[in-house]
Amino acid sequence: MSADELTPSEAARWAARSGLPLTPERHAAVAATAEHIHSVVSVLRELDFGDTPPSAAYRAGGEQHDAAV
Repeated sequence: MSADELTPSEAARWAARSGLPLTPERHAAVAATAEHIHSVVSVLRELDFGDTPPSAAYRAGGEQHDAAV
């Protein structure tokens, strides 16, 4: 386990701090789930979206449909 991984006791502490107290048998599962979410988000942070306009620039229904492939 790396120093950056969330331990079950830390997961319980953060959950309690957020007003979501956990039963002791859920500490490990919550920590593992949080680690998984963190790993997925960290991959998304590495993507380059430099040429992608912000979502506010998208207007539904404004596309030109073309049958060409």
